[in-house]
Amino acid sequence: MTTTGFSALARFTAKAAGVENLATAEYAGPLGMHDAEQIRRNIESGLIERIVNALTSAETDASQQTGREQRDQPAAVCSGTVEDIERFFRTRGWTDGLPFVPPTRERIERFVHCASRAAEDRIAILPPANLWATTWNIAVNAVMAGCEPEHMPILIAAVEAMADERASMSNIGSSSGIVPYLLVNGPLSHELHIAGGAALVSYSANRSIGRALGLIIKNIAGFREGVSYMGTFGYPLPFVLAELENESPWEPFHVTRGFSRESSAVTFGVTNNWGASPAPYETADQSGARTALDLICREVTKKTRLFNFPAIGPEAEKVMITVLMSPPVAKSLSAAGFAKPDVTRYVYENARMRLADFDWVLKYTAIMRTTSRERAEAGVYPAEFAGAPDTLVRVLSSPDIVHIVVCGDPHRNRIMVMEGGHTEPTTREIARAPMNR
Repeated sequence: MTTTGFSALARFTAKAAGVENLATAEYAGPLGMHDAEQIRRNIESGLIERIVNALTSAETDASQQTGREQRDQPAAVCSGTVEDIERFFRTRGWTDGLPFVPPTRERIERFVHCASRAAEDRIAILPPANLWATTWNIAVNAVMAGCEPEHMPILIAAVEAMADERASMSNIGSSSGIVPYLLVNGPLSHELHIAGGAALVSYSANRSIGRALGLIIKNIAGFREGVSYMGTFGYPLPFVLAELENESPWEPFHVTRGFSRESSAVTFGVTNNWGASPAPYETADQSGARTALDLICREVTKKTRLFNFPAIGPEAEKVMITVLMSPPVAKSLSAAGFAKPDVTRYVYENARMRLADFDWVLKYTAIMRTTSRERAEAGVYPAEFAGAPDTLVRVLSSPDIVHIVVCGDPHRNRIMVMEGGHTEPTTREIARAPMNR
């Protein structure tokens, strides 16, 4: 059973898991805003009949077919003027609605030449469409997005990261509006001028690689806005960050993930928010470092997915919290004796709120229809969530769900705390193209 508009996404997700022609029945309207009497009426007036029909029908409506055939990559699909090509691509849902660079064979071959793989190489299967991402079709999307050929190794590694089961690509179509992003680390970020400083996401390389990521998600992973990509208010374009490693007092993000400092790597992550970036200040009664730590803790407790943050065990939904921190903030914390693990441990221990306030969030903004005590007794929340209303509970399950990236204007004291659901950050090393290719 689904709510209105989500049947296609249900079938799409089921197909990714190997279930063809999933039978669905829609509950009419926004379930979360209906009282018990309205729910009863909706069930009796139509839902039961739709369930019976779905379970007993031997035929499958053609509209339920959400899979797409994988094309032979070298085949030309159309020819004509730029306007003809744009119209052809738009009517088939292959674009993001903006003007694009026509992916001619000559352009695609230049991009393939700069990859570390042959044109026909199969890189990974991307759910939920379960189509192969190949060097060729990755190049097609990169051309359309306005990338440079030299960006291909980053996109190939990004596809490998997206295919990791921890990325949970099948689940990013949530109505909460999950926005994918990439983080690039290592020497290659400098060589390819991927910005990590002031206004980083607004620069050309960052924008074009982010746009290519979005087109890959659409054209290979198979997400379609309003059909399987269900963000209630839509989506901004995916974006790209680079860590400002030469301004950071700590080891780079990819090093914390097990890669060498000399290597280059890309991390796939997601967020439900972008923009708000409060500033910690030094005052007579408190250091700027202490204010920065407390500010991160306060920001964590304001997030939409707060009710998922403390969850533990096999029933826990994956969450990731990414803290973007400008270099002056990172340097002040380092000068105060904090390494990255110290910061994440502090946030874990001190991001707290009254249990009564947390219960309000769980009761009125989550669909689970349960209490903190019930979830604690079921082992989904830690035992402290079965405490008294005034108990100050830790809202994070572990320091490990907090990830720190040093980037942004090196002359500003700003922090941005991003939350993401269903996904863990996944990192892959970027393979350079052989020099003789």
